[in-house]
Amino acid sequence: MGGIIGTIIAGFITGILAKAVTPGPNPQGCLVTVALGILGAFVGTWLGQQLGIYSAGERAGIIGGVIGAVIVLSVYAAVIRARR
Repeated sequence: MGGIIGTIIAGFITGILAKAVTPGPNPQGCLVTVALGILGAFVGTWLGQQLGIYSAGERAGIIGGVIGAVIVLSVYAAVIRARR
């Protein structure tokens, strides 16, 4: 359970950082950014484990979380733009 809580806290921080480093207009508000950052932390953890950077049960650090969050934010922004 501590791993999930830690990932959520890291996701909160990485969501804010990812919004700051993602180029272009960001169509989402702060709460959506944080939610996508949390999802990005999970994506960063999964991707890092698949690439062998993190072992099973180990969560992504800030850099891995930001990379995952930037991926999620970019996909989200592309989907929103495509719907317009």
